[in-house]
Order: sequence, then structure tokens, then C-alpha cells
Amino acid sequence: MTTGGFDPNNPAGGQPGDPYGQPPQGYNPPPQNPGGNPPPPGNYPPPPPNFDDQAAYGASNRLPGGGEPGGLGIRFGARLIDGLLVGIVAFLLALVFGASDNFLVTGLFSGLLTFIYFVAFEVTQGWTPAKKVLGLSVHGPGGAEKPTLQQSAIRNAFTLLSIIPIIGGFLAIIAYIIIAVTINGSATKQGKHDELAGGTQVVKG
Repeated sequence: MTTGGFDPNNPAGGQPGDPYGQPPQGYNPPPQNPGGNPPPPGNYPPPPPNFDDQAAYGASNRLPGGGEPGGLGIRFGARLIDGLLVGIVAFLLALVFGASDNFLVTGLFSGLLTFIYFVAFEVTQGWTPAKKVLGLSVHGPGGAEKPTLQQSAIRNAFTLLSIIPIIGGFLAIIAYIIIAVTINGSATKQGKHDELAGGTQVVKG
């Protein structure tokens, strides 16, 4: 006997004799995904407009302040050109002071002038002449437009190693190797000297 269309023997509304009920005829249950297997083939919504796989996966290579980092090769070229410019000026100064025949004095001129050259240009301009020509600039930590005097002095302190008598040149070579290796191994191309300076950056453009 039923009351108001309710069948106590079939509360789920299934077929008679089935206490739990059955889905209506023609109903297709959703596909299951047991064990983490990939979903079955079908029509899925397209990716968002302007989605770029390379950009998405390459975001980790961007510098903290944005911008594309300068690679080891172009930075080495800029350093070499700047070094030649400093060497010429150091030699001329040594001639003026009559010390061109004294290797130690010439080395002192060269090492000290290199340090002053890089710090002065980075702090006031955010680049050195060679970096400017090659499209590079030096930023402070976090993408600041320029490094501070302290930050630039720290990142260029290794250029003073050549002033040390006898072993200075050898120490400078070791420092250059360490910096080159750390730049090459960094996703953001920040060398050990950049790290010590708080995260200075050399950026393209």
C-alpha cells in the first residue's frame, strides 16, 4: 500500500524489487579515474589566450626586479673592453709620474684605477662604457636603478687583489674564475660578487 505516491518498499524511486533504486534508463555515469590514470580522451577547454609555455617555464630565469640577465659571454666581453681602457689610462698615468718602468707601481695604478673606474660609473650611471655599448646595465638588489656606493665597492673589491705584491695577480685570476663559474651556474646570472653585494644584477637593455 502506498500513501501520496510514496512506496516504503522502494524509497529511492528505483524499479520495484530494488530497495536501493537504479538510475533512470539511458543515464551514463561520469568516467572514473582510478589509480591516477590519465583521463580518457575527449574535448577539453583550450588554454587561456596568449598562453606561452616558454614564458611560463622561463619565468624562474627572470631577475628579482624583472629584466633579462646578461650572460657570461657578453659580460666577459664588456669586462675585457673596460679592462683595456683602464690599462691604457693607467699606463699614461705611469708615464706622467715617471713610473712606467716599475711593474709594481704600474700594477698599483692599474688595480686601483680599475676599482675606481667601475665603482664611479656603476654608482653614477648604472653602467660602464663597455657595458653601455653592449647594451648592459648594472642594477642594485631587487631591481634598483643603480647600486649604492657600498654595493658597487663590494662587487668590485676583487679588482684590488692585483695590488697585493707577488701573489696579487694569482689571487685575481682565482677570483675571476670563481665569479665566472658562479655566473654560469646561476639561473639569473648573478655571480659570487653580486651575491656578496646583496644581489646586484647585470641586465640586458
